[in-house]
Amino acid sequence: MLEFVLPLFLGFLALYLLSVRFRRTRRDGEPPLINGWIPFLGKALEFGKNAHRFLAVHKEKHGDVFTVLIAGKYMTFIMNPLLYPYVIKHGKQLDFHEFSDQVAPVTFGYPPVGSGKFPGMSEHIQRSFHLLQGDNLNNLTESLMGNLMFVFRQDYLTGESEWRTESVYQLCNSIMFEATFLTLFGKPAHSSRHSGMVTLREDFVKFDTMFPLLIARIPISLLGGTKATRDKLINYFHPQRMSGWSNTSGFIKERAAVLEQYDSLGDVDKAAHHFAILWASVGNTVPATFWAMYYLLTHPEALAVVREEIHGVLQVSGIETHHNRDLTFTREQLDSLLNLESSINESLRLSSASMNIRMAQEDFSLRLEGERSIGVRKGDLISLYPQSMHMDPGIYENPESYKFDRYIENGKEKRDFYKDGQKLKYYRMSFGSGSTKCPGRHFAVNEIKQFLSLLLLYFDMEVLEGQKPCTLDPSRAGLGILLPTSDVQIRYRLRRS
Repeated sequence: MLEFVLPLFLGFLALYLLSVRFRRTRRDGEPPLINGWIPFLGKALEFGKNAHRFLAVHKEKHGDVFTVLIAGKYMTFIMNPLLYPYVIKHGKQLDFHEFSDQVAPVTFGYPPVGSGKFPGMSEHIQRSFHLLQGDNLNNLTESLMGNLMFVFRQDYLTGESEWRTESVYQLCNSIMFEATFLTLFGKPAHSSRHSGMVTLREDFVKFDTMFPLLIARIPISLLGGTKATRDKLINYFHPQRMSGWSNTSGFIKERAAVLEQYDSLGDVDKAAHHFAILWASVGNTVPATFWAMYYLLTHPEALAVVREEIHGVLQVSGIETHHNRDLTFTREQLDSLLNLESSINESLRLSSASMNIRMAQEDFSLRLEGERSIGVRKGDLISLYPQSMHMDPGIYENPESYKFDRYIENGKEKRDFYKDGQKLKYYRMSFGSGSTKCPGRHFAVNEIKQFLSLLLLYFDMEVLEGQKPCTLDPSRAGLGILLPTSDVQIRYRLRRS
């Protein structure tokens, strides 16, 4: 026994001594510092286990600003949402793109955009996002509606009105994945559906399972078959293959044109960029759709109000619903669905755990409210963790509860929320903030609205009895929408006219 215990003890002692020797010490003017005793990892394991609880404990102990070592990075958390504007509006000393340019290429397998080899690429790519917004959103909305109807009709609007069973996440994933793919990337030349879509979706799920480890910069070579899976996914977007697709969105066409301007960018690199867009378009939208559907199905009063609202919008336009008739929604009709939008925003509040990050470009003093300021070092990350705000009882009454109309007041969208008597500029941050706010957020919300509208109009649905309430899996904290710990079984049938 001694020959086993002694080396183990010496190993732990060596780790402890290393942590003491090389760990950072707090300087005057800097926030409280939490190093942890494990070199490099710091508090990564505790943070990953339950980030919301971890941050709440340290906020109680250290106040609303503190710095933590997490996986080799010193992260300063700003926990008071009244202080968020001081970070979000800050200029060039805090930058998001440097951090994303370090992480995204390693994760998706393309060379860093900001490396100097591709002058102007970052700016061109950023400009392409305007094709997901404004008037350009009308064409995407119309295209998505057609593709959702196509997938629904091919796979679900068949047979008689008998009850069928399905898993909620599987239902959301199979429909949203393919409809989104068709809308953005287009259709094959001689078919309505891409071959191998089921395999593509399964490979995507395999990759997505490893996504948190890749973001944490664990070498892909240490993650089993993840590299082979990623290579398969990337190859699906080879430029030669994509050249035969039709009805490709203007957004993808413009990005492809940008990539073609750089001779040093290989075909596989270009394909990897397109694969990254696939992840960006469904990686969070699918779980967001799941939670929006799950909360409606488990709150019958909300389901009834939302379904009636959707019927009402169509009736105003003289449209009758029947499973043999295709439906379309204009962008204006989708915008008028206040109860549906509020229910989606409420499910996002409960399920989102994104982290808004800025990287310090130099040592400087970050001014907060009044005369308060904190010392920040070059390379540190300034982090906002909105889940803490979303679950703050001082902002949201009974924050653990689902209240589908929480974001409606006097028949309009409610935008006034307060903390300590002060109106919050930022009260719901499921899609990021400032210049780093998700450019596809309007498209994503419209996708969820369209999916749920079709589902509620065409089907009766019930959660099967005997299942435990679905809970959030905290392992993806900081990366967007949390996944469910387990799927939920429902039964559904075509609604009788």
